[in-house]
Amino acid sequence: MQHSDTRDALKAGIPIFIGYFPAAVAFGVLARTTGTTFGEAMLFSIVVFAGASQFIALNLLATGMGPVGIILTTLLVNFRHFLMSAYLSTRICEKAVKYYLPMAFGVTDETFSVMSFTRKILTRQFVMLLELTAYTGWVSGTLAGFVLGRFMPAILTQSMGVALYALLLAILMPELKTSLRSLVLALASGLFNWFLVTVDVLPKGWSIIVCILLVASAGAFLNPDFIKKDNTHG
Repeated sequence: MQHSDTRDALKAGIPIFIGYFPAAVAFGVLARTTGTTFGEAMLFSIVVFAGASQFIALNLLATGMGPVGIILTTLLVNFRHFLMSAYLSTRICEKAVKYYLPMAFGVTDETFSVMSFTRKILTRQFVMLLELTAYTGWVSGTLAGFVLGRFMPAILTQSMGVALYALLLAILMPELKTSLRSLVLALASGLFNWFLVTVDVLPKGWSIIVCILLVASAGAFLNPDFIKKDNTHG
């Protein structure tokens, strides 16, 4: 492994580790309060490695939603990873092609951001060390949270439920600051989900799936580039 790749990967990865660790601690604590076993909580982070989806899955489990609905919801939430991985595949050194699968597994919003702004060709060494550093922060944070949750006061562990909303808001805020369309869609999604939950016509947890599909479709049609392209061909 080249020293420059090691240095650059650690320099970019350690801040992600620091950011992931407390969020994963919150996940570990919340997993414990929802009745998830230690092994299940660790498998969540080891196999899934997707913060927002893991929090959502815990909430859906608490509502009694079945596995099919949970898998479909997390697939929709994580669908952006297909697009991110497809883009990164054009930036990676040809020698690293056979490592696409393990590298794709480690793609998150934060690692994608770092790699997309890296001007040099992405080597296997840089990508995998960067992702391993972030992955270690998430898995170790989950372990710490589950263990520490045993000694935390009930009022503190119960408050960890807001971590999901804080995480999603942190992801959403940069876009809301620059796009009125995104703000309208976010508000519409919240109101529509509230309506579906209130009228209670769908199976438990399925309101969020309906909202994701409808709002994502609306967002595509409201995209100025999409409309411009459509008018050009019309």
